[in-house]
Amino acid sequence: MLLLKKITLIRGNRRILDELNLSVKPAEIHSILGVNGTGKSTLAYAIMGLPEYKIQSGKILFNGKDIAALNMTERAKLGITLGWQEPVRFEGITVYEYLMLAQRDKQEKIMPAECLTKVGLDEKRYLFREIDDTLSGGERKRIELAAILAQRPKLAILDEPDSGIDALSFEQIKDVILTLAANGSSVILITHHEQMAAIADRSSVLCAGKILKTSIPEEVTRFFRNHCQPCTHVNQPEIEVVKND
Repeated sequence: MLLLKKITLIRGNRRILDELNLSVKPAEIHSILGVNGTGKSTLAYAIMGLPEYKIQSGKILFNGKDIAALNMTERAKLGITLGWQEPVRFEGITVYEYLMLAQRDKQEKIMPAECLTKVGLDEKRYLFREIDDTLSGGERKRIELAAILAQRPKLAILDEPDSGIDALSFEQIKDVILTLAANGSSVILITHHEQMAAIADRSSVLCAGKILKTSIPEEVTRFFRNHCQPCTHVNQPEIEVVKND
């Protein structure tokens, strides 16, 4: 589904991604663990194709096609979507309109109310509200997840979907991610919470722009706990990088 080969991204004088390698299988949940500042969001933006996060070298293969030269819109048309760490605001558009817009190219539509229920929002309260500053960050994040459910992408990149979400909503967020995979979407789940990373099929640890280890979540979270909190690998180029499967 997705294969990153020696991705390097430099901004200013800083090498944020350093010959990074990563693979994501079809309908796989692949969690990316890392402390703040290790390049997790940069990786998400580079895969999505944000212009200010254009890679300097390497390949981004999506279903066998190198998409590194494609822009964000072109990648979205291929079925890639991004759930932002800080969801964007859409002044003048209702939740209903937003959820219908997310699936405008789908022949088989999912009812917006169904998507809202899945993320734990009452359709009567939210369906016809505008997506503006009256919504909390947590509410906007849930609405964004509902839109991704409606969209049914081939690849969903979720940048810390559990941030700004109360503990009681944690299980609902996990259920949304599992539903995406059950519906055939591959999911890159970016997080620094071990409990969230544990729902993945495979996990990877990202540190100083490199993938240090890829394995089953139990092994990766143990590695993350023992070596990355606090991080012991920054500025240590001699560390052995474990190859992906």
